[in-house]
Amino acid sequence: MRESRRARVLWREVDPVTQSKGFSTHRWRPAVGFCLHPPTAGSPTVTRTKKHMDLRLARRWRRWTREVRPTLALAMPIMGGMIGHMLIGIADTIMVGRVGVVPLAASSFVNTITHLPFIFACGLLSAIAVLTAQAHGAKQPHEAGEVLRHGFTIAFIAGLCTLVVCFCLRPFLGWFGQPADVVAASHTYLILFGGSLMPAIVFHGCKQYCEALNRPWEPMLIMLGAVLMNVFLNWILIYGNWGAPALGLEGAGWATLIVRTSMALALIAHIARASVFRDFKPVRWIAPLKLDRFRQLFHLGIPVGVQHVLEVSAFAFAALMMGWISTDAIAAHQIAITCAATTFMFGLGIGMAVCIRVGHAWGAGHYQRMRRMGFVGIVLSASVMGFFGLVFVAAGTPIARCFIVSPAVITLGAQLLMVAAIFQVADGIQIVAMSGLRGQNDVRAPAMIAMLSYWIVAVPTGYLLAFRAQYGAVGIWIGLAIGLGAAATCLTWRFHERSKIAITS
Repeated sequence: MRESRRARVLWREVDPVTQSKGFSTHRWRPAVGFCLHPPTAGSPTVTRTKKHMDLRLARRWRRWTREVRPTLALAMPIMGGMIGHMLIGIADTIMVGRVGVVPLAASSFVNTITHLPFIFACGLLSAIAVLTAQAHGAKQPHEAGEVLRHGFTIAFIAGLCTLVVCFCLRPFLGWFGQPADVVAASHTYLILFGGSLMPAIVFHGCKQYCEALNRPWEPMLIMLGAVLMNVFLNWILIYGNWGAPALGLEGAGWATLIVRTSMALALIAHIARASVFRDFKPVRWIAPLKLDRFRQLFHLGIPVGVQHVLEVSAFAFAALMMGWISTDAIAAHQIAITCAATTFMFGLGIGMAVCIRVGHAWGAGHYQRMRRMGFVGIVLSASVMGFFGLVFVAAGTPIARCFIVSPAVITLGAQLLMVAAIFQVADGIQIVAMSGLRGQNDVRAPAMIAMLSYWIVAVPTGYLLAFRAQYGAVGIWIGLAIGLGAAATCLTWRFHERSKIAITS
């Protein structure tokens, strides 16, 4: 017998004592007539076993890393569209900031109070992306068409309601405790900005539908074109170029209204005419609407809308508390929140891609891959947001100087950006975990987690640090960072548990 074969002879020896207790021992025993030893590190058996283990690890690694490319391929154009949306706000902030501190503070004030109804409508319409993605994964194009038809109706009604809310808020602006000159400058801008919310909400609903069908490039291109159009109209209407009157903040409102209306019309025309959506369109656009469809959309959309409102209202209340400190604090907060919200679009884009891909996998019943998609997205988002956090730390003052010339506002804005750098990673993690849960139709528990994290942890902590511990504006932002960290931890753990349950069941 060859030595390599003798080295692999394994005999089982059972100890009668241990056997009686339910245990057994495995020992290497020599075959009759031979002197054998257990395989050494260089023997063929150990080498072959090691290669087999390495192969299994490599295959497992490839199963995880192969989710990176499709996630980024879907996330990149979504990020581009969201960054385009934020660039419109940045352009308004920079160009209005050149007019003065009071117009910039008024712009921040109007954006803060109108953002809540707008963000609720966007959360409500997120059900379009979830249900369309699940229908696409389950290979049910007719279902996707019905989601579009009923979702478009909800988008139109939500936009109209948001417009009415903005009109109703105008007489009560003085109740928010802001400086008198800021309130006086906000009246006309509120009406114009509120009028632009309706086409913006319709555009968002159509954008959700396109992205869920893996067609994110067209909305992104429309959005980037809108950025250039907005800068051009601002240049004309704010500063009075090409013979137009210099309207200041009011000119920015007119530019926003024109640009958002053009965006909505362009995307509706694309969906109606593009051949790639032919199989996913409704069989009949003009047909009786079904209550069950609306109930399904509201069942998913309302908790997400509430979740968005709870998160954004925490930041909105932070902006109101800035007004209790000073006008400089409002302006510095607007600069910092604009930068943080812009970089957040990268994490949000990854989150939307994860939501859509998890929805595809959920509809197809591929639960193990769904779990990998979620955790790969979390790692990607944390890495990207960590990079932007380092940028805020290294270049906070130059960034703030790009927005305004006031030295006090620049100094305070740089301090707030340093705090923003801390919660960037937590913010990126919580949005991807939340999106992965949404793709599994899990929306109620995340809404509860958001309420506890932001209104039980973040806002009270920020208030205490700002006004009791005398940290001022920086204390408010530290409280927000603590709330985001709590949300990230809870949501990631829930995604871990929910995905395990889906696999085992």
